[in-house]
Amino acid sequence: MFGRYFYNESMRRMTIAFGQIFNNIQIKRKDSSGTVVQTIRVPLAYAPKEKFLVRLNQQPSLDEREFSITLPRMGFEITGISYDGSRKLTRIQKYKTVKAGADGKILNYNYTPVPYNISYNLYSFTATAEGGLQIIEQILPFFQPDYTVTVNAIPELNIKRDVPIILNNVSYEDSYSGDFSQRRAVVYTLGFTAKTYLFGPVNTQKVIKEVQTDLYSDTDVNNKAREERIIVIPSPTSADADDDFGFTTTITSYTDGKKYNISTDLDE
Repeated sequence: MFGRYFYNESMRRMTIAFGQIFNNIQIKRKDSSGTVVQTIRVPLAYAPKEKFLVRLNQQPSLDEREFSITLPRMGFEITGISYDGSRKLTRIQKYKTVKAGADGKILNYNYTPVPYNISYNLYSFTATAEGGLQIIEQILPFFQPDYTVTVNAIPELNIKRDVPIILNNVSYEDSYSGDFSQRRAVVYTLGFTAKTYLFGPVNTQKVIKEVQTDLYSDTDVNNKAREERIIVIPSPTSADADDDFGFTTTITSYTDGKKYNISTDLDE
């Protein structure tokens, strides 16, 4: 089972949702009279902190294609994944939906997802302390200490989950040191935990149109004949899984000493 490949993008969708929260951060620059002279939308990228720091220290050169990045910048990355047993649900519950169109008689289903906590770090890089504070002040008021986002976890089954994202800590560092020619970078690091769920593969099955149950007067079904049979079918029989329909139940008693053979679908 573990060798079968499947990919339903649960973690990728969660990571995209996390990034979208911080995708519209802006910094306003004012003159001495307090008038806004420039508004900068802070770029956001998925990248580790070390990559940004290396690029900050690189200088333009005619011999190198790499160049130092401009500030402000923001980045985020996954830093850990851990199982959360406190949110475990029953394993046998199913999520179901009927495929539309030509496949209307096919049922999509998925079992209960597994609860996991995904840890993220969000980094803010600015050239001034004021710029860093402007970014932080647009984030912290929304986390008390959590902020809930709705994630479209499995579009095929129309499963949407409200995922709380918890702010765990905020750290600060100022890389300014040395002479006046060295670049300064004010770095804020915010640690978050997203309490999400990971889903397994989406499965399909045909709609069940008939259910048969044979009843015996003895627990020894191998040597005893069935005495009563209950058959349940939808009414009308042409109904699909997403239709509004009832059921027709037929109960039949037997004294012929036969029993049902699953292999041949006959009473023998």
